[in-house]
Amino acid sequence: MKRRQFLLRSAAAGAAQFAPALVPGVTAGAQHTSSQQQPPLGHTLSELHVMYHRDLFVDWLPFMEQHVIDREYGGFLCNTDFDGTHVDYEKEPLFEGRGMWVYSTLYLRFGRDPRYLEVARRSAELLEKSQPPDDTFWCNTIHRDGSPAGPSGKLIPTDVGIAEGFAAYAQATGKQEYLDRAKRLLRKCIEAYDRPTYNPAVGRTYFGENAPPLPGARIMGSAMIMLRSAAQILAADPDPYFDQFAKRCASIVLEHHFNPRYRLNNELLQHDASLPGTPYDQLVNLGNTLEITWMLLDEATRQHDETMLRTIADRFHRHAEVARDPVYNGVFHTLRNVDQNDYVLTKLLWAQEETLTDALYIYDRLGEPWAAKLFTGMHAYVRRTFPLTAHGSPIWMYQTGRQATFEQFSLLGKRIENYHHPRHLMLTLLRLEAMLH
Repeated sequence: MKRRQFLLRSAAAGAAQFAPALVPGVTAGAQHTSSQQQPPLGHTLSELHVMYHRDLFVDWLPFMEQHVIDREYGGFLCNTDFDGTHVDYEKEPLFEGRGMWVYSTLYLRFGRDPRYLEVARRSAELLEKSQPPDDTFWCNTIHRDGSPAGPSGKLIPTDVGIAEGFAAYAQATGKQEYLDRAKRLLRKCIEAYDRPTYNPAVGRTYFGENAPPLPGARIMGSAMIMLRSAAQILAADPDPYFDQFAKRCASIVLEHHFNPRYRLNNELLQHDASLPGTPYDQLVNLGNTLEITWMLLDEATRQHDETMLRTIADRFHRHAEVARDPVYNGVFHTLRNVDQNDYVLTKLLWAQEETLTDALYIYDRLGEPWAAKLFTGMHAYVRRTFPLTAHGSPIWMYQTGRQATFEQFSLLGKRIENYHHPRHLMLTLLRLEAMLH
């Protein structure tokens, strides 16, 4: 088994660079196989690279160019059906920030095509029309021209997503003002999140209007998005404040959200990071663990911590097993009650794709056979289930029912996924390229 030399990267390169590297002492596992051997990932690395390149550059990007990118006002018309029909022309600042991240990263990592940077620039400029005062949050919806379509928001996700987008755009352009704006936004969100009164109604997302209040909850999903934005800021500037905050996010997930009784992560904790009472003590957002895993692996790499790396991989393995649908394949995203085996039975594309991202990452870094097997099975399931090629579209279903049929998808809202899907494609392409070389 060939050992790759570990590349000591600066904090400025950080986790957001997505450049696969080994923690000292960890042996790379993904190897080229001879023609007589079954490839451990079900396909050769070159075959996988061709597939993912086609998905991104032949299917997804041209659809975005034709139907979703707003050439008149800038930004993204995400409220669009899989056939390109616009449902309406409203936009969400969250998806503007996320789309800005996608196109800035496309520019940085895939050939520096100025067309990608132009899309990011126009999204950034569109957002300026709804810029809130520094002590308030961005509105949740804007009109097509960028003017606010509602009052200021009350929660942090939109501003965190915009911070990630601004930081990536700053890295792509070298414009300090956007990095400064990203830092201010994320600091504001951290301060709001740390208030003991923050988001008391968070439980309603899972248990409806009668969910008991949980003010100041420590929310793993919030730790996830803030860790991601902090990592993107660190990619542009090794700021000590965000260095410590990234470590804090990883620490609370690994040391507090993890419940040793059933070896899964509780989504919600009390403000002091202790376990809350019923029904929150049984709630596991499996999808958020599947999504945060590669971010935690990046943070373990940044800290040069092999023990942390292996702990994250082991816990991902456990969550992927518990999330698996034993009947129809794929993974579920939410387990409302562990002891009652109460799953939310819908299927979300991003949860399947985050599983793929993690499994390939762990196989590349640690050489775990179970990770290769998991990737192979999930890759086959996703490709036979989610693409809408049979219905004349290059887009994939972003959510559907348990059986993941087109009929189940058609009953749900119409939206084009402009973040998780292209992010998965880019992360996978970058990892495959590194494995090939």
